[in-house]
Amino acid sequence: MRSGIFHFSGTLLVGAASLLGPEDVSGVRAMTPIWRLSLFIPLMVCCVPVASAQSDSADNSHRPVVRETPGSCVEASREDDFFSLCVPSWFPEQDACPPAPVFFANIPLDLPAGTPLRIALDQRTRVNHPGEVVHGKVVETVYAFDQAVIPAGSVVSGKVASIVPVSGIKRTLAYANGNFSPFHKYEITFETLTLPDGRQFPIKTAVSAGTSEVVHLVSNPDKAKQKSAAGRAADNAKQEAKGEVQQAKDQVHETWQRVTGPGRMHRLRQFLVSQSPYRRQYLEPGTRFVADLNEPLEFGEVTRNSEQLAAVGSAPVPDSTLKARLVAEVSSATATRDTPVNAVLTEPLYSATHQLILPANSRVVGRVQQAKPARKLHRNGELRVIFERIEAPEEAIQALSQVQEARAEQAQASSQAMIGNLEGVEVARSAHMKLDEEGGARTTDNKTRYLSTGLAVLLAAAASHPDAERGAVDSGGDPAVRTAAGGSGFRLTGAVLSLAVKSTPVSIAFGAYGASASMYTNFLSRGHDVVLPKDTPLEIGFGNPHPPAASKPASP
Repeated sequence: MRSGIFHFSGTLLVGAASLLGPEDVSGVRAMTPIWRLSLFIPLMVCCVPVASAQSDSADNSHRPVVRETPGSCVEASREDDFFSLCVPSWFPEQDACPPAPVFFANIPLDLPAGTPLRIALDQRTRVNHPGEVVHGKVVETVYAFDQAVIPAGSVVSGKVASIVPVSGIKRTLAYANGNFSPFHKYEITFETLTLPDGRQFPIKTAVSAGTSEVVHLVSNPDKAKQKSAAGRAADNAKQEAKGEVQQAKDQVHETWQRVTGPGRMHRLRQFLVSQSPYRRQYLEPGTRFVADLNEPLEFGEVTRNSEQLAAVGSAPVPDSTLKARLVAEVSSATATRDTPVNAVLTEPLYSATHQLILPANSRVVGRVQQAKPARKLHRNGELRVIFERIEAPEEAIQALSQVQEARAEQAQASSQAMIGNLEGVEVARSAHMKLDEEGGARTTDNKTRYLSTGLAVLLAAAASHPDAERGAVDSGGDPAVRTAAGGSGFRLTGAVLSLAVKSTPVSIAFGAYGASASMYTNFLSRGHDVVLPKDTPLEIGFGNPHPPAASKPASP
């Protein structure tokens, strides 16, 4: 259209020149550029509305759709644009608009003060005087955010910091029980941490008392959901009876394995030493300690982008199992209903596509649902804990704020409502603890208490009827009975004294003391409370929270 306009204006100029004389042609030729420019301006003013009208009358179906997406162009280019906002289509390698920007966050890998290190000794150490070297290894990997900063197998070394003298009352009771070398309480500290790659860190720790044997308890996942209350009660009674029988069988099998298994001579020597009146105090290999860091420990930082942190704070998959530790001790003796219980994740949780959902140090909030303290007549305590919420740690909130500011508010409110029960717990064997099907913890009694108490009563009765009444030569009775009765009351010391004195009253006194002490300890004394110490390892099974109950219409 514009070329036609220029052609028309040129024709008008040529016609005007033919009407003029030769002397005027040169002047006309000089004025031609000025005339063309003067004609071009009004013609453009007239043609712009025409071109606009023609553009508006075109089919709108050929115009490209404009979508505002992250990283795309705000407006698509048109044919009559002087320049395009997107990359021109004649560059095939740059057809699309640039992708959405990726943000990065630097996350510090720091272990805060109070982080526990679970350590097992690998060398025998005598507790004789302060300064004895203590050596062990980390048995549980320690995580910071999503990185393993202290792998299992890392070496730690320390020393015996102090040995507490035995009080007079405790020493007197020990002497009365035939123990003339009562054990001293001690304190140890770990001072050096060596990672598998050779790096060393000086550390300061507060170490709890050692545990010789640790067991891992799990709950029974089978539940009778479709049965009536009476059926469930009958099944529970059967399960408890079967559990007691199985527990007795396991104890007999374990005792037999200790007697006949490898290292039986070493165990026999340890048993004889434990029964002797004088013995040295040692920390055996395998003894476990929990060492809390007194100062933070830094391991640098790690960089994560917005895609890697996209799933942080989202809800875990139902039936997920979280590994955590208790922040503070919980006991059936002091806890009441709705007492708050807090735990901290010790391992990060990932989705099925290996996206980080919950980093380490996420807080798990719960409460005590039921607590029964131990009572007299050897009735043990019970404790049931449930967890209701997961909260993201502070470092996760700061990381989300760095990678995308729009998610900062979401991260601040990242608290997932869940229903969680105990599915596993790691405690000392001496705690005699058991988990039921729903994760409730209770203490149990050793079934051998019936046997030990009955045997003590039989020995006391046998000592009170010496063989001298049936014409025996020894007026003090059977030496075997005297020795056994004395050992029932005062162990090895009582057995030796009863055998040497050859006195029936002495044997009767030792036997009666042993029988009465066994009856009181196993049947008349206060039972054992359920105690979950600080930093107890937990396995928490989570599911979706129960939907709120629908409100029923009021009856007329």
